[in-house]
Amino acid sequence: MNVWQILTDRKFSRLLRLRWTGQMTDGIFQSALASFVLFSPERQANALNAALAFAVVLLPYSLIGPFVGTILDRVSRQRAIMFANLTRAATLSIISLLIFQGRTGIEMTVFVLVAFGVNRLILAGLSAGIPLMIESKSLISANALAVTGGSVWVVLGGGIGLGLRRLINETTTADKADGFIILVAAAGYLIAALFASLLKRKEIGPLDHEIKNASFTQGLIEMREGVRFLRQHMDAARGIGAIAIHRGGITALTLIALLLERNTFNDPADNEAGLAGLSFTLSIAAIGFVVGAVAAPYGVRLVGRHRWMRFSLIASTCGPLFILFVRTPLTLICAAFVTALFGQSLKVTNDALVQSKIDDIYRGRVFSVYDVVVNGAIVSGAVIAALLLPNTGDSYLVPLIVSTIYLIAGLRLLRSGVFFAPPVK
Repeated sequence: MNVWQILTDRKFSRLLRLRWTGQMTDGIFQSALASFVLFSPERQANALNAALAFAVVLLPYSLIGPFVGTILDRVSRQRAIMFANLTRAATLSIISLLIFQGRTGIEMTVFVLVAFGVNRLILAGLSAGIPLMIESKSLISANALAVTGGSVWVVLGGGIGLGLRRLINETTTADKADGFIILVAAAGYLIAALFASLLKRKEIGPLDHEIKNASFTQGLIEMREGVRFLRQHMDAARGIGAIAIHRGGITALTLIALLLERNTFNDPADNEAGLAGLSFTLSIAAIGFVVGAVAAPYGVRLVGRHRWMRFSLIASTCGPLFILFVRTPLTLICAAFVTALFGQSLKVTNDALVQSKIDDIYRGRVFSVYDVVVNGAIVSGAVIAALLLPNTGDSYLVPLIVSTIYLIAGLRLLRSGVFFAPPVK
C-alpha cells in the first residue's frame, strides 16, 4: 500500500483522525503553556528554567510509564484512550480557571503534570494499536504517516494557538489570552474523545485471549518482562537506544533554539517576536519530519531496515554542525531541518522494527519501556544542555557534543556486527 492508500483506508483513517485531532490540540495547549511559562514579559527565561519546564512536562511520562503497558495490555485501549481524552479536557478546563484566577503556583503545576501524564497513555495506546489496524507489510508507511503526520499537526496546532493569541491579545492581558487558548484546547480533547468513542471496544486491542487477569500493581514487574523480551531482540533494543540518544540531542538543540529566539535573535521584552521565531523554526523542523518519514520506506527498500537506521543516525551528525561556528536564524533553521529529517526517518523505521518483533500480548509493556527510556534521555539532554549553555543560547559546545554523540552512536551502537540483519522485503 502506498501512502495515499493508507491515508484513505477506512479502518486506519479512523485511527489517524483520533490521533491527529489530539496532537493538533497538543500543539494548541503547548503553545499556550510555552507562552505563559517561557515567553511572558514578566518571566525571565534562562537555560535552567527552560530545562525545568522540559522536566515538568516529561516527569509524569516517566512516573506512569511502568504502569501504562499494564493498562494497555489488560483493558480496552479504545476505552482507555477515550477516558484519557475526557480527563485531559477536564484538567485543561481547571488549568484555564486557575490562570484566570491568578493561581499559577503549585496547583497549576500539579494539573499540568496530570495533563501530560495522561497524554502518555493516549500516545502509547495509539502506537500499540497500529498493527491491528493495518497489514504488517505496510507498518513502516503507516508509522511514518501516523507519527510524522502527528508531529506536523502538533506544529500546526502551535500555529493556531499563536494566531488565536494575537487575536485575543487585543482585548485582554497576555496571561488571560493563554487561559482562553487552553480552554479551546479543552474543547479539542472533547472532540478527540468523541472520535475514540466511535472505535469498537476491542478494535485496537488487546484481544480477548490476550488479556491477563492480574493486578495493575505489577507494573514494574511487567516493565522487567518488556526488558527481557527486548533482550531476545537486541536489534530492537539497540534501535530504542538510538532513538533515545537522538531525542536527547534534539532536546538540547530545541533548548538552544528557544534561548536564541527568546534572548538573542529578538528583544527579550518582545515576547511575541520570540515566540513567532521559535514557531517558525519548529515549522521548518516539521517539514524535515515529513521529508524524513517519506524517505524512510524508500531507504528501507533500497538498503534494508537496519542499514537505513544506521545511515539516518550517522547523517544526523550534520544537523548540529550548522550552528557550530555561527548561530543565525538561517543556520538555526538549517540545523532544525536536517536533524529532524534524519531523526524522524530513524524513528518511524525503528517503530516498525519494534512492532514487527513483538506479539500484541507484549506490545503495551515493550512500548512502555520504549517511552521511559526515551523520556529519560530527553530530560537528561535538557538538563545537561542547561548546565552548559549561557542564557543567550549562543554556544558552540553543545552542538559539538550532540554531533559527536550522534556519530559515535551510529558507528558503535548500531555497528554491523551486532545490529544488522538481512534486509526486510
